[in-house]
Amino acid sequence: MNYIIIGLLVVNLILIVISLFKNINESNITERLGKLELEIVKELSNFKSDLTRNMNTDFNKLNEQVEKRLMIINEKVNERLDENFEKTNKTFTSVIERLSKIDEAQKKIETLSTDIVSLQSILTDKKSRGIYGEVNLKHILVSVFGEKNDKVYKLQYTMSNKYIADSVLFAPEPLGTIAIDSKFPLEHYQQMVDKGISKLEREKYEKLFKVDVKKHIDAISEKYIIPNETSNQAIMFLPAEAIFAEINAYHSDIIEYAYKKRVWITSPTTLISTLTVIQMIIKNIERDKYTKVIHEELNKLGIEFSRYKERWDKLSRSIEAVNKDVENVSITTEKITKKFASINKVEIDKLIDHKE
Repeated sequence: MNYIIIGLLVVNLILIVISLFKNINESNITERLGKLELEIVKELSNFKSDLTRNMNTDFNKLNEQVEKRLMIINEKVNERLDENFEKTNKTFTSVIERLSKIDEAQKKIETLSTDIVSLQSILTDKKSRGIYGEVNLKHILVSVFGEKNDKVYKLQYTMSNKYIADSVLFAPEPLGTIAIDSKFPLEHYQQMVDKGISKLEREKYEKLFKVDVKKHIDAISEKYIIPNETSNQAIMFLPAEAIFAEINAYHSDIIEYAYKKRVWITSPTTLISTLTVIQMIIKNIERDKYTKVIHEELNKLGIEFSRYKERWDKLSRSIEAVNKDVENVSITTEKITKKFASINKVEIDKLIDHKE
């Protein structure tokens, strides 16, 4: 559009000059040429100043809009980052507090585990042992995940097959829902480790102990591993560290049998470690959600910067083109001015010669 205006202006100037040459006489040609020269220079000067002023105004408006947009984007990103950093700090603080509580609970459990075998007077029947195991399991879950955290675990959970697990852990995928059931095979274990009886009797009780543990493994596998409802694995919780250590140290066949049935045997210490790892996985998943939001916002910001660069390059090329046109117009104006000056000088010389 600027090129068309400049072209029309130059054509009009040329037509005006031709018209003046046709209509004026020699007596006033010098005066009219001088006025025409002044008008042309004035019009070109006004056009140049208007063009420069409009360009500066448009550039300033565009620059203000870009700066406002960048400030808004930066404020949103900073708000998101501050929120996410604050949540992350709270999460880490909570984890540290939980770990301290877990350490305290572990010390208490270890103190209890040293005397668990000698509690024969208290744990005289299966019901008492079952209650002890359930209470111990609840204490561990509360220490790791907090009281009544139904989103993560539930106690005395009824499965679709009507069996009731001591607890169910709602772990993230690929773990899924995992049943935890407490078992306490104490009688035959005590007889197996009793040094006051013969070796032959201890071997007999050892076989019975293995039968007891495998029965518990079979029961957990059949009751608490349900396709399309739970994970393909379950946890058997042994509330006695001594029994767990005995199995792992001297009865590898029981461990292999449990692996085949997809049942993992744990003690208070190992269960705390397992649940702590799962808790960290859950926290990391929650934190990754916010990280994903930040990543998306940064990608959007990158797109905006790319657009800004493209528009800036385009504007820069336009400014360069306009500057070049202004320089060309200035050169043309200078040439016309010199031409008028030359014509004016020639006419004055002729008039002087004619008078003489």
